Amino acid sequence: MPLKWEDNTQGAPVHAGAFRFEKGSPPAWRLVLWPHRSLPRRGFALIILVAWILLMLPLLMVLGTPVHWGLLPFMLGTLALLWYFLERSYTDGRLTEVLSVWSDRVELVRTDPRGQVKDWHANPHWVRVKLYPEGAVENYLTLKGGGREVEIGAFLSKEERAELYPALVEALSQTRTPAPRPPSPPAAG
Repeated sequence: MPLKWEDNTQGAPVHAGAFRFEKGSPPAWRLVLWPHRSLPRRGFALIILVAWILLMLPLLMVLGTPVHWGLLPFMLGTLALLWYFLERSYTDGRLTEVLSVWSDRVELVRTDPRGQVKDWHANPHWVRVKLYPEGAVENYLTLKGGGREVEIGAFLSKEERAELYPALVEALSQTRTPAPRPPSPPAAG
């Protein structure tokens, strides 16, 4: 699954009672999500080369004839469209979602491929993770809090969203759980 968990174990514990976000502290944990990249750049170059060779093979039969000049623009246009759409796929792959959690704030920041940033934040105590197993989108995963419900991981597969759900529930429940208090001294008596 294209995700990366980052835990911050430095400084005061998450449950120290202090407002970590307000003090500018790093988040207790952060989740970074991005779309799956199935074709590396080396594969991109190989696909273009193989397509060029396969498109030019039929032109060898008619080399130097008017048919050659009639087919050549269509072959080059096909190659240019393949290049354009593969590059567009790489551009769309720059989408990221970053979920950061402090003791007093949950923040989801989505950065689109063209640089547009959308953010959502809420108090972690009131945030609920919801998974809708059925509907128009199978395993639709949302975070609800702060008066809004936002989708997380829309670009992930249904299996990846189902796998992410329990991890998010566990991480948020750990943030909401108060720290254990030390036992009080026995009463004198």
